[in-house]
Amino acid sequence: MERATAPPPVPSFAALLAQQDVVERSTLAGTFGFMAFHGGALEQRTDVIARMAAEASGASLYTVELPGPEPVHFPSTSVRRDESPVLDEFFDHVDVVVTVHGYGRWGRFTSLLLGGTNRELAAAMAAVLRPALPDYDVVLDLEAIPRELRGLHPDNPVNIPRLGGVQLELPPRVRGLGPRGSESAMASLVGSLARVAREF
Repeated sequence: MERATAPPPVPSFAALLAQQDVVERSTLAGTFGFMAFHGGALEQRTDVIARMAAEASGASLYTVELPGPEPVHFPSTSVRRDESPVLDEFFDHVDVVVTVHGYGRWGRFTSLLLGGTNRELAAAMAAVLRPALPDYDVVLDLEAIPRELRGLHPDNPVNIPRLGGVQLELPPRVRGLGPRGSESAMASLVGSLARVAREF
């Protein structure tokens, strides 16, 4: 009987950033921030969506792009400001953030999940996203979101800024991925996020 192979250990955030072809980027602009630290080949196009929303709204931006083909997933709680001067500067600058993530393992492929501790911002986002994306289910109720996708841990980057933020979990389709991926839905998503950033 073969033994199961143990998954590779997850490196510290500092060690991950030091790896070849990992790209950390930050643009300081408004005090509303977008983050996508599982970008690149990991949670694909999350960094693209965050960047486009930030550029369209004048928001600040922090991304980490991981190279392919199969980057190791690391928990959000391992993304620590004391291991990255760039991230530390970003958190000093912003008051509130939206962290953009991708999921595909939950079995619902038209649901946008709004976690994080800033429920006022989450409600504002839901009010804009629902009419813009009528074919998608925008889930605001934390109890309806899988526990591991709620983004409530105090060490999660979404909860570090002064006003906390919203952890936005996106299925592949709205990111324009897969056979049913929709570029038009992704454009509507980006426009909605930019509107929220300008108005909140």
